[in-house]
Amino acid sequence: MSKIGDFLKEAGTFYLATVDGERPRLRPLGLFIEESGKIIFGVGSFKEVYKQLRANPNAEIVACKPDGRWLRYSGRAVFETDPKYEAAALDAAPYLRNVYNEETGHHLMMFRLEDAEALVIQVMGKGESLL
Repeated sequence: MSKIGDFLKEAGTFYLATVDGERPRLRPLGLFIEESGKIIFGVGSFKEVYKQLRANPNAEIVACKPDGRWLRYSGRAVFETDPKYEAAALDAAPYLRNVYNEETGHHLMMFRLEDAEALVIQVMGKGESLL
């Protein structure tokens, strides 16, 4: 997993694709944590992305580096219910505490990709599996 985490850190911003009915939806993200050998992402409990992942857990993360290599990490979103993951994410990105707190009632819903595949792809090249 650390190869995926390293790639995401170096890329900075990455993109999460979900399914909304029959339409794809894509949005930029930057928050993830590595915990217990897992890469775990967070989305807001009040956002459409959370509803989309609940309705159809198929998702894909794409990240690009300036050298032209890009990561395709896809699988089925599985939500982690242990509050330690939300706490770790808020520790990693303390500015999010303005949005995710008891006063607002919003929570980070933490998920990982299961049955996943991860490929690093060169521009015009073949992919190399990271899993």
